[in-house]
Amino acid sequence: MTNLSDLRGLFPAIASGAAGVYLDSAAMAQLAQPAMAAMAGFDLAGRANVKRGIYPLAARATDAFEAARASVARYLGAADKDEVVFTSGATAAVNLVAHAFGSSLEKGDEIIIGEGEHHANIVPWQMLRARKGIEIIVLPVDGDGHLQLERLPSLITERTRLIAVTHASNVTGAVSDLRVITAMARKRGIRVLVDGAQRVAHGPVDVQSIGCDFYVLSGHKMFAPTGIGALWARKEILDEMPAFLGGGEMIQRVTFKETTYAPAPHRFEAGTPAVTQAIGLGAAADWLMGLDWPAVTAQERTLAQAMLDVLSASNRIKVWEPAGFEGGRVPRLPILSFTVAGAHPHDICELMGAEGVALRGGHHCAQPLMDRMGAEATTRASIALYNNQDDIDAFARALEKTLKVLS
Repeated sequence: MTNLSDLRGLFPAIASGAAGVYLDSAAMAQLAQPAMAAMAGFDLAGRANVKRGIYPLAARATDAFEAARASVARYLGAADKDEVVFTSGATAAVNLVAHAFGSSLEKGDEIIIGEGEHHANIVPWQMLRARKGIEIIVLPVDGDGHLQLERLPSLITERTRLIAVTHASNVTGAVSDLRVITAMARKRGIRVLVDGAQRVAHGPVDVQSIGCDFYVLSGHKMFAPTGIGALWARKEILDEMPAFLGGGEMIQRVTFKETTYAPAPHRFEAGTPAVTQAIGLGAAADWLMGLDWPAVTAQERTLAQAMLDVLSASNRIKVWEPAGFEGGRVPRLPILSFTVAGAHPHDICELMGAEGVALRGGHHCAQPLMDRMGAEATTRASIALYNNQDDIDAFARALEKTLKVLS
């Protein structure tokens, strides 16, 4: 069982107070001690290049790198560790799919994307549209930020090749009902890509149960280092996709006449990978797998509901996701976006930051969703497993002071 009060001690920036009242984990989570220890151990005593070295240190480095791949695969519920490709993050993973899978698409083929997507799951498809002449179809969201799945059947056509949606919104916290989407897609031979960047910090994922074909994540959202992420894809799909980036490590044989490529996942990992960061991501995944997630989830929901109660007490504040957290009835993450009448979100963040409370203000790389909501920007508070009631109390005090300054 997880002792929730001990979790803060595993995050030096949280335990020391250096991070202040940190409520910006949706942008970047703090780094967990298990990930730091694994990376330090590799860099101090195990550092060597991977995949081709045959001396003992290099062989151990390769074993550690592949063990990290296996850890990420377990966290995602993958059938095979070789279904996991290391990337620099979720953005790079989506771009990999847009280039490699997208190379098989033809002019007039269609991709359906959600209205609430992060720009990282919009722009790569627009770039593919410019290259290949595909069509982009938008699946709208409702007032709570959830996908209007009842609209999906009418959007699917014989030219639909891919549905690309977020697992959970980085603005509203709304969680997508992915099994409904994948069930529709499977009947028609349509592939499904899921942006899991927000979801992975809130417990292990089961891609096989979800039924998707691609799943992407970023390490810096799940208490691991920056500059590392992963693409999971079904083995048969990876085997069919052409290489994306060219260089060392992703080849079998190179001549000036032709090159033959390594099998997946190595075909998609050109150059020296971010070995240290991958080991940190694997360690974070192993540590997260060992937590009592029902208890952690209950704590996150309780804190989020307490924050929602604080925000709802002021008639000057509009919360952009009205449904609550109590009892877990509504599928959503502990992410709250709000606006204060007559105040810009940047001003809110600056004033509350002066009180030691870290929030995020802006469009959150989701400008189409902002347009749908009728807001240029919001202030966002996001809760993670290291937050506690003291953080919510500090948020409430800082908000009260901020509202007085802005009155």
